[in-house]
Amino acid sequence: MSTKQNEIGKKQRPNVFSQLYRGETDFQFVANRKKFYIASGVIIAALAIVMLVKGFVLGIDFAGGVQYSVPATDTSATLSEVEGAAAAAGADVASGQVAGSGDDKAYIIRIGELDTDAAAEVREAIAQEAGVGSDSISVSEVSATWGASVSRQALIALAVFLVLVAGFIWIRFERRMAVAAIGALVHDLVLTAGIYSLVGFEITPSTIVGILTILGYSLYDTVVVFDKVQENTAQLLQTRRQTFAEGVNDAINQTLMRSINTSLIGVLPVAALLFVGVGLLGVGTLKDLALVLVVGMIVGAYSSIFLAAPWVVDMAERSAVYQRHNQKIASKRAGSDEDAKPARKSADTDDEDDDRLVLAKSDDIPLELLEEPSKASSGASSRSGGGPKKRSGNKRR
Repeated sequence: MSTKQNEIGKKQRPNVFSQLYRGETDFQFVANRKKFYIASGVIIAALAIVMLVKGFVLGIDFAGGVQYSVPATDTSATLSEVEGAAAAAGADVASGQVAGSGDDKAYIIRIGELDTDAAAEVREAIAQEAGVGSDSISVSEVSATWGASVSRQALIALAVFLVLVAGFIWIRFERRMAVAAIGALVHDLVLTAGIYSLVGFEITPSTIVGILTILGYSLYDTVVVFDKVQENTAQLLQTRRQTFAEGVNDAINQTLMRSINTSLIGVLPVAALLFVGVGLLGVGTLKDLALVLVVGMIVGAYSSIFLAAPWVVDMAERSAVYQRHNQKIASKRAGSDEDAKPARKSADTDDEDDDRLVLAKSDDIPLELLEEPSKASSGASSRSGGGPKKRSGNKRR
């Protein structure tokens, strides 16, 4: 090809955005998977330390306590002043936030458990500081027993969700993918929980709803990638074109644009809810839900591409079937296959029969399909029968 033709070819080559749209990128996600493992491990280790040292801020729905809603439309007192008045009255202030705006603006003060008389004293102190009537301050009480029941039900719901997810993926795809999907979900849970601990937002029922939502979102993105992985590798062992790792990497690149689009469509409105609704309008009651959704959607897309699919490769390459398949591909690419050595054509033809099996969903392969026929068994067969050797183990399915 001439220099002019090379220049024309370079000009006509689509840019990276066109390649993304067509699924023609060749980013080496699987080849560089150890780097992603290390990065994720470092981040999770750091967040685990944060969770152990700093802990979580549990809302009164889980820890139990009293919540005061103070109308703040006509008061000159600030949130910190109202919190100080509650603390001076003997209350252990857990958190405070501004909710609503305009005529609906209110201070939400949450404190630990108090008896009836102490709660009434705190209410009077808050009313005096805010300059409002005590009757206008609404009080909500939640016992620690009820909070423990809510926590237990949330954990049960999470466990049932994970079990059902694992069962579905095991049946629909395969065991390796089920294990990788659950691992990715656990990764998303730990990382999101670590961010919550770092930021110091309260854990409320809205947070639990958000966590279950992002788990479903992460699972959707993972299943999309796995569906393409299964399509690319279903007939993989029948050919010597590529390894399992290469087929998975192609699947990730082919679904990359879909993952990016899904993430952007989901994150942008939720980010607006978090930064505009909470930051500018002061709708503090939405920040618990918005933060978990923003973090979870981003982390879910990351784990599906950089962790779940590469984990499937790691588990698959432990199988003797795929190890042998990779060796055959390496031999073919090195020029040592049947085309380079015609004298071994008959032996290679027999050997290829092992590859004409659809084995993408099973590792339970008979040993005779994995082992080369020994010379001893061949000699014994010739001496006993005297006729042509019969192939007993390599039947084509």
